[in-house]
Amino acid sequence: MFKKEIIWGGRPLSLETGRFANQADGAVTVRYGDTVVLCTVVADKKPSSETDFFPLTVNYIEKAYSAGKIPGGFIKREGRPSEKETLVSRLIDRPLRPLFYEYFKNETQVICTVLSFDGENDADVISVIGASAALTISGIPFMGPIAASRVGFENGEFILNPKIGCESDLDLVIAGSSEGILMVESGAKELSESDMLSALKFGHESLLPVIEIITELAEKCAKDPWSVPEPEIDVEEIVAKISKDFLKDIEKAYGGACKHDRSAALSEVKEKVLAAFADDEKISEKVAKEMFEETCYRFVRGKILTEGKRIDKRGVADIRDICVEVSTLPKVHGSAVFQRGETQVIAVATLGTPQDEQLIDALSGEYKERFLLHYNFPPFSVGEIGRLGIPGRREVGHGKLAWRALGAVLPTKDEFPYSLRVVSEVLSCNGSSSMATVCGASLALMDAGVPLKNAVAGIAMGLIIEKDKYEILSDIMGEEDQLGDMDFKVAGTERGITALQMDIKVAGVTFEILEKALKQARTGRIHILKEMSGGLKTHRSELNENAPKMTSIVIPKDKIREVIGSGGKVIREIVEQTGAKIDIDDDGNVTVAAQNTKSMEDALDRIKSIAVDPVCGTVYKARVVKIMDFGAFVNFYGTKEGLVHVSEMSDKRVERVTDVMNEGDEVTVKFLGYDNKGRAKLTMKFTPDT
Repeated sequence: MFKKEIIWGGRPLSLETGRFANQADGAVTVRYGDTVVLCTVVADKKPSSETDFFPLTVNYIEKAYSAGKIPGGFIKREGRPSEKETLVSRLIDRPLRPLFYEYFKNETQVICTVLSFDGENDADVISVIGASAALTISGIPFMGPIAASRVGFENGEFILNPKIGCESDLDLVIAGSSEGILMVESGAKELSESDMLSALKFGHESLLPVIEIITELAEKCAKDPWSVPEPEIDVEEIVAKISKDFLKDIEKAYGGACKHDRSAALSEVKEKVLAAFADDEKISEKVAKEMFEETCYRFVRGKILTEGKRIDKRGVADIRDICVEVSTLPKVHGSAVFQRGETQVIAVATLGTPQDEQLIDALSGEYKERFLLHYNFPPFSVGEIGRLGIPGRREVGHGKLAWRALGAVLPTKDEFPYSLRVVSEVLSCNGSSSMATVCGASLALMDAGVPLKNAVAGIAMGLIIEKDKYEILSDIMGEEDQLGDMDFKVAGTERGITALQMDIKVAGVTFEILEKALKQARTGRIHILKEMSGGLKTHRSELNENAPKMTSIVIPKDKIREVIGSGGKVIREIVEQTGAKIDIDDDGNVTVAAQNTKSMEDALDRIKSIAVDPVCGTVYKARVVKIMDFGAFVNFYGTKEGLVHVSEMSDKRVERVTDVMNEGDEVTVKFLGYDNKGRAKLTMKFTPDT
């Protein structure tokens, strides 16, 4: 067994190998506090000859036993990955994937299993560390090691690896090598660009000691490196030949007005290239395709670096044309269409009651989520045919990014008691549908009448870097995402950043470049917010007429049982008779929702009559329920009953009660308090001013 340990963020972090899973190519057990993760890696010993991509699979698995729990549900066994497991699997995958040797095509699987969870230290960051360590000692051609860290921000100070539940204006996870940053995932409360850049620097500096202990561990126990044969071809010679014969055709193809035109034209050029190499026994069709793609890659990047011009003739900082439409759908609570270039989404907002909140069963315990954002990417959005099913990792990840971007500007539950769901349907895509989702979702929520603190917009940035030359691209298209060196998504308001996601594919991206990218992203974001304001400047002053009507009150805790009744009888009757939905929490907060105001008010009056005493001297509307010789009994406060004595009906003498009122009449009464027997005393002898 080999083990390395340091104090990191005030807690011990240890890496151990040789104790568990010794038949894996690499296995490292990571412990931080009392959270323990086993990270393993296995690769096929033979490369896959059929694929032209690197077949890497990363799985993060949370075991219920790690937190001393038994899985919920009927089966009582872990099954389909949770949203958290899916997101962390992506988090681990993204910084690892670019670091495998270019010609390594062997199927590879990384599995990170949470064995123990202490409720304080999240397992996501240490899973990245463990996966990196397992790969580094495995002998698999991995250009690591890397490490990760989490950064919080409170009272002007950065916090390394804040514990779960810690209040913070920032939740940033960063992964990187000793040379620079590779991946960033964060949510923030309108943080400034300068603070975000400082957080990136702090996070990168904090992970360097972890890289050192991974290196020290590998020096003691790393397996012999795998040999990976390089293809026996002269890349430069083949690219030069393709450029000589077909570069003009490639340039013309990229001049197409839209994505489909460019794709169709490039396919025609590719067929010509394949035909030109068809008789060359040294160059297979697969190699010819790869060299054609390499030629296209160099052409597009070279044009940007030398001329500052992009595929669609834009300058590097230009934003595509934006079109905004709100209140698009007639019966929903809020809707908006946001289109930027060829990317188009329709976002739909729905308001619900607290009963519509999602119950999350996490390792840290059950909790309710009142804001949901779901992102759908159907195959027709890119002109393809595909199978429909459960959301994939990409859909879950993009939805979560947009969720983070908007979460910082939502009203609190006390300010706005509704639960919220936004669904983003991507109708057409050519780059950054996740950021279009942010813009569309912000507009849809405001269209529904949700009082957002500020409107939110998002923009995707790109980077082309060659040695000492680089260009930062604003609002990248799909082709630029594939050919670029960085995918940098920034969402926020006029005040600051609310979400940041970054994937860097190359070394050499300095903090100077990141600072410039953040500033350029802010300029683009402000432009987009201005375009969005043409559709809707702020949230609507009233809720959409289709939204449920909702109000809330606080009742004494000792009255909760009376409102609910034995076996829920009382509250069930109120719901059945009024048609309202009623939610009561343990603190006495009561939320009443209904499809119309009358149903809501009826239910509220019923609850008040049970749990809240009438206020002495207050005037109430009342209904006469029984006539007596000496007066009339009325319902004046929900179901609460009181007596209006004949002497209190008028300033003049009343001979008979029926001269003034009859059963079923509505009258106005003032509550005078209770008599010595606890009966309500009421009067009709008052003026509006008294």
